[in-house]
Amino acid sequence: MRQIFFDTETTGLRAEAGDRIIEIGCVEMVNRQLTGNNLHLYLNPERDIDEEAVRIHGLTVEFLADKPKFAEVVDQIVEFLSGAELVIHNAAFDIGFMNAELKRLGRPLVTDFVGGVRDTLLMARDMFPGKANSLDALCKRLEVDNSNRTFHGALLDSELLAEVYIRLTRGQDALLMDDHGSASGQEGGDTRVAQVDFSRFVLPVLQATPEELEAHEKVLAELDKASGGKRVWQTAEPRGEGAPAA
Repeated sequence: MRQIFFDTETTGLRAEAGDRIIEIGCVEMVNRQLTGNNLHLYLNPERDIDEEAVRIHGLTVEFLADKPKFAEVVDQIVEFLSGAELVIHNAAFDIGFMNAELKRLGRPLVTDFVGGVRDTLLMARDMFPGKANSLDALCKRLEVDNSNRTFHGALLDSELLAEVYIRLTRGQDALLMDDHGSASGQEGGDTRVAQVDFSRFVLPVLQATPEELEAHEKVLAELDKASGGKRVWQTAEPRGEGAPAA
């Protein structure tokens, strides 16, 4: 399965009020292994950025002035996301902003071209009801190192989310990649599983001893008595002496 851990940074909190996406981070995982085939874009929002938002992600209008506009990279984004399951923390926020950007260009909505959307915030709330379930809180609870997270950043947050997701789903303790971008223990990112010939194994058949059969008969008799002779497994014909219960 191809999954994309997806995050955005924005000019503010309200897509419906005209706030725009200024950063997109996508981390690809295939069959629960990181591939290194990621997508990271800064975008020129063509508008001001709220001061509170700048304090969160550190991105300024000046920094983004020479970056591409969403319309200039939309094809690249759609192609990268197409067919994959998106894994997002608080998916409603990021999907809302993506859909607003796509609507401006007359493009199909996100759910029209991705394979599905999984919200890790909802997953965490089910697993840890009544507790803080922000990405930082989950990193601390699940022992994911987020010491480099001075500011929110779409790519860094997507990488952290991938680690959190693996631990939430108990698939493995960590995601590791070698210097060439391949998952540790893999060659070229392909999973190699040793073939096992199960025909070589002979499974023993253990027969019940007479004492075990007698004890079993006593239990059945007690159940029959308690149910008033209505046990559904009662055989139609009497069984021979020592025959196993039905």
